[in-house]
Amino acid sequence: MIADKNNLHDVDTWMIFKWVFKSAAAILIVTNTWNIVMGVFDMAQSVVAQAAGVINSDASIDISSVMTDLEPRLMEMDLGPLFGLWFQSLFIGITMWALYICIFIVIYGRMIEIYLVTSVAPVPMAAMMGKEWGGMGQNYLRSLLALGFQAFLIIVCVAIYAVLVQNIALEDDIIMAIWSCVGYTVLLCFTLFKTGSLAKSVFQAH
Repeated sequence: MIADKNNLHDVDTWMIFKWVFKSAAAILIVTNTWNIVMGVFDMAQSVVAQAAGVINSDASIDISSVMTDLEPRLMEMDLGPLFGLWFQSLFIGITMWALYICIFIVIYGRMIEIYLVTSVAPVPMAAMMGKEWGGMGQNYLRSLLALGFQAFLIIVCVAIYAVLVQNIALEDDIIMAIWSCVGYTVLLCFTLFKTGSLAKSVFQAH
């Protein structure tokens, strides 16, 4: 403000009030940084909780209904197809374990990212009222919203996965059912990795 007005040679009274207002607003924002951060996540948590209630009632999986006639179908198979099924099951078991690790990384990586982002909250909040650095604070708020609503996208992905897996019970071929489950799990893992970038693109955070 001093540099813009020729080193105070052209000073108006409104500049003093503007400086006092912006300083008071900056102090208020920095003082309530934790309340602002928690407010964003509380709002996102409310949306996620409501979505989770709807999804759990519509897309629940009953494992007992899926596995009802699996044993009789296995008893009807010959030794060769059973051995092939065992080998494929072994390979698929290893693949599913790797996919489980990937899903574990996505979920817990998001939790660690939330801790890291919230730990530096006072820095962008302090710069929010500045003319040159104000964009950093605005982008930080958009990043918080993206992190909060990423959980909603994860729930949507899991709901779609649950609906797809229910179709396995309709498969007559056991091998096809197993490979279908692997394909659905790979799709789930891929979409979970995309939830972070999708949430940031929706809120234009970078």
